[in-house]
Amino acid sequence: MNPLKPLLGALLGAQIALAGTPASTDQPYRWRPVAIVGGGFVSGIAFQPAVPGLAYARTDMGGAYRRDSATGPWQPLLDGLPLKDVNLMGVESLAVDANDPDALYLACGTYTNPLVPNGAVLRSHDRGRTFQRTELPFKLGGNEGGRGNGERLAVDPNDGRVLYLGSRLAGLWRSTDSARSFQRVDAFPDSAWQRHESDGPPPSWGGSDGKATINFVLFDPSSGTRGQPSRTIYAGVSVVGRPGLWVSRDAGASWQPVPGGPAQHRPMRAALASDGRLYIAYASDPGPHRMKDGSVWRHDPRTQTWADITPERPSAAQPFGYATITVDPTHPQRLLASTAGRAKGDELFRSTDGGTTWQSLFATARFDAAAAPYVADTHLHWLYDVKINPANPDHALFTTGYGGWETLDLTAADKGQPTHWRVMAGGIEETVALALHSPTQGVPLVTAIGDYSGFVHTDLDKPAPGNPKPPFFGNTHDVTGAERAPEVIVRIGHARDGGKNLGYSLDGGKIWREPKTVPAGATTGDGFIAVSADGKAWVWTPKGALPHVTHDRGDTWTAVQGLPVGTRVIADRVNPQRFHAMALFDDQLFTSNDRGLTFTSRPLALPDGPVLRAAAGGHNRSDRGDDRGGQDRLYATPGREGDLWVAAFHGLYRAGDGKAFKQQPGVDEIHAFGFGRAAQGAKEPALYLVGTVSGRYGLFRSTDAAKTWQRINDDAHQWGLILQVNGDPKVFGRVYVGTHGRGVLYGDPQARAGAGNAARP
Repeated sequence: MNPLKPLLGALLGAQIALAGTPASTDQPYRWRPVAIVGGGFVSGIAFQPAVPGLAYARTDMGGAYRRDSATGPWQPLLDGLPLKDVNLMGVESLAVDANDPDALYLACGTYTNPLVPNGAVLRSHDRGRTFQRTELPFKLGGNEGGRGNGERLAVDPNDGRVLYLGSRLAGLWRSTDSARSFQRVDAFPDSAWQRHESDGPPPSWGGSDGKATINFVLFDPSSGTRGQPSRTIYAGVSVVGRPGLWVSRDAGASWQPVPGGPAQHRPMRAALASDGRLYIAYASDPGPHRMKDGSVWRHDPRTQTWADITPERPSAAQPFGYATITVDPTHPQRLLASTAGRAKGDELFRSTDGGTTWQSLFATARFDAAAAPYVADTHLHWLYDVKINPANPDHALFTTGYGGWETLDLTAADKGQPTHWRVMAGGIEETVALALHSPTQGVPLVTAIGDYSGFVHTDLDKPAPGNPKPPFFGNTHDVTGAERAPEVIVRIGHARDGGKNLGYSLDGGKIWREPKTVPAGATTGDGFIAVSADGKAWVWTPKGALPHVTHDRGDTWTAVQGLPVGTRVIADRVNPQRFHAMALFDDQLFTSNDRGLTFTSRPLALPDGPVLRAAAGGHNRSDRGDDRGGQDRLYATPGREGDLWVAAFHGLYRAGDGKAFKQQPGVDEIHAFGFGRAAQGAKEPALYLVGTVSGRYGLFRSTDAAKTWQRINDDAHQWGLILQVNGDPKVFGRVYVGTHGRGVLYGDPQARAGAGNAARP
């Protein structure tokens, strides 16, 4: 992408009609989030001190957000990132310029894996409405270990042209032209950040966890004057057993370790008070996973003294660390510090005397989860950033693994009164959709969500009343239902608290039950589930295991005959006796006519020949896309018995009952595929496809069985990686989009988008 052009494009309206391929024209759509609220790790927050209420948030894999008022909704900033730039959806760090209210900088890059592209800094001078891009010669790890540390990117408060960026793998970098370019700071010694044996064994999760990454950069604004670079700069390095805090007192020309500081833990985050004192949170591990020990320290640069001000000491019986500490911008001795990794939920501590004494806030706090009821089932965790609003000392926010909380009466704690907290993540949608089910009658949508128990969405614009249970899932892998008995819905996932790995509803998602048993091999609740058209037969294929079928709602299970291990099965949408399955890379198609007990095979025989097996690419990806997506799968047509589609990564194929597959022209690549209600007067259901049609990538709809396609998204609505797409069988034109980190979206043609959930065919 040209760095001189805005990252987020405008709506495209040109018609494409290439020779020998179906025409592709744009259909304007209105896009809105399916309200879950939060759902992922908000890893950092920054207030813009020059504009009361203006704030930004970063996430580990779902982009960045802006909040224009102190308690308003968050607005997504990176929805325009296309699939080819999905690595930039993980935001490693963010920074604002205290003297430029419109400036925003994002250091983007999700993984340091050798197979992914390098990171980039996105710079904006209109509060994130448009961006320009600066490529970096190294990788960033926005979704790796230590992603809640920071901030690694910082703007000099005296000279906005100067930025520093601490990397994971390549040392310290500086820009002197407002992030248009970066140069390595060779004066920062390699020995400060390169890993060696004294750092101990590397943590076991998260890519660059084991590297001695530079966690934060801080400028001392009192060390310079406006228009000239600050002289004093601090850098925190994630090391143990040697100095973790470094300082430059000559605007970055030279660097020295700050003497006398703690070396038994890693510096995580730091805050510089207006009186010059430096506060640092330390932990044994980078986080957010696993934590054994930690502490909080205060450093006075004027006297070069250190003080251990740890609020509560971890122990072998209750191990934890400290994730962050923050200072009230209006009062240098008012502090907040958060724990990391406490088994029964983390804690937020408050001090009004510079850390000499502390009080626990959560012991008396009141929490209101009305804005996201599901969070009531999730303990407080991953409090890796806490901020106090510089325009209001009563307003504070802290992040969590599912969004975050905020209070408007923080100083009540100073009077011995409880603080009140509410969900602050309105507008943030950061879930990963693993499956979407829109029943033929009843609720609009049921979602299978990574890390959660899934949701039954009775109103697309309001959060679900909570997680469906029993069972309560820590991860939902698949959900589906019966075409002719829409009240039957079945979901599979990883059950918590000793529950079964399958749940089912017989009333459209109102009441959920567990089966008596689950099949052999279903130990983690993953794989795929299929439900016959009448809802009476369920076929479960656990990942890497033999498919099993039940005809009595899980009282008993029988091993399916005639299918290879791990074969995904789908139900015929008309005949309850029939199931279908495919082994794409073995060129086999399978059919069952006895409710899934036995399958017979025949050659798949795609017209362009057998398909080669995918080559692994890391992070669930291969040379045929993300293996959680909708490509390389078999689909059954609604309303037509035995009518099948193969949505292969490299093309689209269709076969009538018992007929040979025919390739559909113009489809070059598929990442997701699904059906929706037919257009008025049409004989075929609407088709929805994410991929490349006529050489153009996007989200497409066809109302004439793939003869022609319309692109229904635009360049401002691309959401990085899309894993799932499915139309609503009740409302023509409505489509659901499941993304990798930007939640679930739903779209309606603009002509009737204002009808909302009340829209009917």
